Amino acid sequence: MNNPVQPMPCKILSVKKESVHEWTFRVETGAKVQHGQFMQLSIPMIGEAPISVSAQGDGWLEFTIRSVGKVTNVIFQKEAGDTLFLRGPYGKGWPVEEFQGKHLVVITGGTGLAPVRSLLNMLAENPGYAKSVHLISGFKNEEGIVFHSELEAWKSKFNTIYALDNDAKENWRTGMVTAFVKEIPFASFDGNYAVVVVGPPPMMKFTGLELLKNGVPEDKIWMSFERKMSCAVGKCGHCRINETYVCLEGPVFPYTRAKNLVD
Repeated sequence: MNNPVQPMPCKILSVKKESVHEWTFRVETGAKVQHGQFMQLSIPMIGEAPISVSAQGDGWLEFTIRSVGKVTNVIFQKEAGDTLFLRGPYGKGWPVEEFQGKHLVVITGGTGLAPVRSLLNMLAENPGYAKSVHLISGFKNEEGIVFHSELEAWKSKFNTIYALDNDAKENWRTGMVTAFVKEIPFASFDGNYAVVVVGPPPMMKFTGLELLKNGVPEDKIWMSFERKMSCAVGKCGHCRINETYVCLEGPVFPYTRAKNLVD
């Protein structure tokens, strides 16, 4: 019987600097992951951190990591050829099958783009899967932009709005992502659509409210919660919000539940 919390040593295949604070690590592993699930990455004697899978391929997974603490700071010292310990995958991902044949709207803030990157790449590679894809992706400033090449490639595949909160950049908009929700032609979708929202908690809160203001029903909205998962199997209670274990029941939730998940 496999131990669900046993970390496995995996070889780092490559390291790519995405922005000032975010790097993408490609790791050799045969783990099969649903879009939106997460893994626990660890360094022996240091600790572990829950990281969403940002891309996947035959025999590898990618994790886009922001250096924000003890564990991630040590991971940032790793190079191709070094070892990183993984366990998982955990949690419930995006309901991809429910998105098939629908218009899909994806709204992200900052590194909130990482948990939907693999989904967006799948949709780009399978243009008939969704009726259309509208992507609104915002970043605090130009230094924080990640996945430059894919953002460019998605322009030819999706209806895109890229924005910086306050800065100006050629061919980019200026403003919070909430300012552009009204530009999505929800009325033309005949009710056959879904909306995905990922980003910092305030961004998700106000984006959800803006969607409701624009007539989007609660049951058409999905959100992904970033929490400090510890055991990731529902035993420690570290990620619990009221009676909800985010590691087991999430990190992806319908807005009907997400609206009540407040610490």
